[in-house]
Amino acid sequence: MLRSLLSLLSPAGRRARLSILIYHRVLPKPDTLLPGEPDAARFRWQIKLLARYFNPLPLEEAVPRLFGGTLPARAVCVTFDDGYADNATVALPILLEEGVPATFFIAAGYLDGGRMFNDTVIETVRNLPLGEVDLSQEGAGLRRVDSDADRIALYTDVIGCLKYLDPQERSECAEAMATRLGVRPPDDLMMTTEQLRRLADSGMGIGGHTITHPILSRVDRTTAQREMLAGKEQLEEVLGRPVKLFAYPNGRPGRDYAPEHVDLARQSGFEAAVSTAWGVADWGTDPFQLPRFTPWDRTPLRFGLRLARNLAGRPC
Repeated sequence: MLRSLLSLLSPAGRRARLSILIYHRVLPKPDTLLPGEPDAARFRWQIKLLARYFNPLPLEEAVPRLFGGTLPARAVCVTFDDGYADNATVALPILLEEGVPATFFIAAGYLDGGRMFNDTVIETVRNLPLGEVDLSQEGAGLRRVDSDADRIALYTDVIGCLKYLDPQERSECAEAMATRLGVRPPDDLMMTTEQLRRLADSGMGIGGHTITHPILSRVDRTTAQREMLAGKEQLEEVLGRPVKLFAYPNGRPGRDYAPEHVDLARQSGFEAAVSTAWGVADWGTDPFQLPRFTPWDRTPLRFGLRLARNLAGRPC
């Protein structure tokens, strides 16, 4: 029944509709401070469902087939953003077990021991003692930490305050926060180059995601172009093959990137790019603004229905 519904909403050929899913991390076990990130068990049944009811394709193959009118019914692509180490250690074995390809968009500057500013904030807040904490310097004011919910609210507010700063400034602010509060965050959250090569050698796709994950709309054109090109070139040097796909950092059109950044992606030699605008792609979609969405449901039925709802063009 679900397969029939999905085939109706996502037929083959010229009327095809392509679902593209976004993930960031797949955790070895549930983490109460990261409720939006699936653990291995949840990710496994999600990938099993995709393998059973959809036709998973590499994004690099699906895009030309979409615009060439040869996409199969119920086509879906799995993508990951940023380049977390658990993509290689936890997600990859599950993807290989089920025969589901994925594309990993890598912020190349964080390979081999780098750490994104948001993770510095999260891990700092994770390690705060219970009680009152003054985060006025980070824009979050005087707060109490009495529960995991308090920690989530706290790191969400601090990340929101820092996200749109210059990449170097936000990183320095996050590191200064950790130092001031006596926390040393882990330095093994992101992939190594060896793990990146393992993904590619396993048949997974690799795409560009800049060097330092700047919000492109907040940097000048020269910086944006340098971030795109340098990230692409670094990945190509590591892998020894072209990198054809790009993901805009944060990815909300009109806020995180503008039409000029779409032009820059084309000029940088990419063949397609993805955003984080919800929806599905069809033959009329700009190949440099392919929509994606995050499936966060905790049961297979709700997960499948959300995929169908997205195909039907309704907000998820």
